[in-house]
Amino acid sequence: MNELNLAFIEELYYEYLKDPDSVSKEWQDYFSKNKPQTTIPEIPAGSVTAKKVETITLSANETAEPLQSISAKIAENMQQSLELPTATSVRTIPVKLLDENRRIINKHLENLKIKKISFTHILAWAIVKALKKFPNMNDYYADIDGKPHRIRRESLNIGLAVDLTRKDGTRLLLVPNVKGAESLSFADFVAKYNELIDKARNNKLDIDDLQHTTVTLTNPGMIGTTHSSPRLMKGQGLIVATGSIDYPTEFQAVNPSILTDMAVSKVVTITSTYDHRIIQGAESAEFLAYINRLLLGKEQFYNQIFYSLEVPFEPLQWQTDNFTQSGVLPSAEDKVEKNAHIMLLINAYRVRGHLLASFNPLGRSTYYYPELDPAHYGLTIWDLDRIFHADDAWSSNNIPLRDIVELLRHTY
Repeated sequence: MNELNLAFIEELYYEYLKDPDSVSKEWQDYFSKNKPQTTIPEIPAGSVTAKKVETITLSANETAEPLQSISAKIAENMQQSLELPTATSVRTIPVKLLDENRRIINKHLENLKIKKISFTHILAWAIVKALKKFPNMNDYYADIDGKPHRIRRESLNIGLAVDLTRKDGTRLLLVPNVKGAESLSFADFVAKYNELIDKARNNKLDIDDLQHTTVTLTNPGMIGTTHSSPRLMKGQGLIVATGSIDYPTEFQAVNPSILTDMAVSKVVTITSTYDHRIIQGAESAEFLAYINRLLLGKEQFYNQIFYSLEVPFEPLQWQTDNFTQSGVLPSAEDKVEKNAHIMLLINAYRVRGHLLASFNPLGRSTYYYPELDPAHYGLTIWDLDRIFHADDAWSSNNIPLRDIVELLRHTY
């Protein structure tokens, strides 16, 4: 079990000892049969401990505050993690395609009144797919009878680090895991992911939710961290961290319209911190390269996600910006040509848009109509934020291509 989860179980056990009814029936049954190891082991009378005792002198404006049980356990785990010979690989990946395809998915889910998909759902799924490609990253190291061993696992249980703020203002880090993630569809993975997060936030996690994590994903990017190298816990060979999603620092003060013309994408930095005893740098680099490949739409990554969620549109594809052939910023002539292609797209929807209507009583539609795909007209993901003149009959005009496409899909 993840060591951070053991600290949570220890604190829950103390609550159980004070009042058994303060924990769920499952936890009562567990504690009646299992006594968690306490943070500070009992020392028999007359024995001598080898633990070093540090004496410090406090200044007049300093106060010593003992760490609470979970904080003390985390501190102990961090000390133990120093024993692991780890290394970290780093890769920064453009997320334009991820952002746009997620937007299409969520527009569809919103119409069905279904909970939206987050960036982390898709990033976590890319990690699962990459671990299926590189199963060695799911192993861990152990000494057995004094000899080094690689422990191989058939199941992929991806742990999701959840940072919670309790009523007293203290922070609590838990790592529940989605079990057997390698055998799930994307839709099933999202359902189990959401269930775990809801249980963690409502203090409803079961013992099984916290056991047998094989790989951990932590997402400090949710609070703005760009790059993180987290500590690896014993019993795992890999922990992945995802940073914040934003434009590269050097572009963050540039006017958004200029970034649009320059085809500059937001990025995310992903780190792979691994046990160097069983995983080598090249393996970690290839693992991150494959995640990069997936997030750029290779291996039918988004096609499979759209199919699993029954999204009736083709996912967008990664393409080089083709707005201008001159190698400089788009000219007026370039924009006129693109606008002509958009008028062709609008007309195609008027003629064939009904073919995408979601009324098929026999289930999902698997048909593809190239006339209704912006790519058929040479339009790319880089055009979506650019302003174009739509039909004169529309009440709203001179709008981004994204709004034009969304309006067409919603109308027809």
